[in-house]
Amino acid sequence: MKTMKMTGMKRWMVAGAVLLFSMLSSGGARAADAPRSLGGFVLGEPISRYGDRLEMDTVIRVRDVGCLMEVDVIPPAGFENGTINYGVCAARDRIVRIKLKYADESRGFYEELLSRYKARFGPPDEWKGDPFHVVIAWKWYFKDRNNDRISLILQHNTQDEDEKIGNSVKLTHSTAMAAEIRHYRERRTREKPPVEKERSVPDWDRLLPR
Repeated sequence: MKTMKMTGMKRWMVAGAVLLFSMLSSGGARAADAPRSLGGFVLGEPISRYGDRLEMDTVIRVRDVGCLMEVDVIPPAGFENGTINYGVCAARDRIVRIKLKYADESRGFYEELLSRYKARFGPPDEWKGDPFHVVIAWKWYFKDRNNDRISLILQHNTQDEDEKIGNSVKLTHSTAMAAEIRHYRERRTREKPPVEKERSVPDWDRLLPR
């Protein structure tokens, strides 16, 4: 049982480190009016402000990133579904990420969206899709007036079931997210310092499919 806990903790630390690195390494952020709202929700606002627009019985802790909670939204007009992530530490009960899926799943609608995104925010900064264009995704980086980092991803997907099917958008307060991860990792380390354990020889027969 202790080994399983250590494995889970290590998995969380790796996931947190990857997220933190991506938040801190998003160089080239444009100095422009960074978008902060999507579908009527606003980054940095208290989650309680939107209680009547959320499915509060769906609240869960984000897997492998214990510093974030996730809740389903009541879809705004033009969207099919979505989720909000909010913090439990540095950004306690404040929105750090908004993810929404558009009601129209077509490629044509995505191309129209992409054209309008470019007109409003300029050309994207990074390709986030796959080499075969099964998932088509573009990412923008911004800095707001407080020098906080904001990221925006517009995605189209019709085949990869590990990603949202259709057209979706993700708006993230990267600075708040990074602070949340750092704060949570520091707190966890203080509360439960990692213990080095001698590695046992794996039971390979149990680890492989049959």
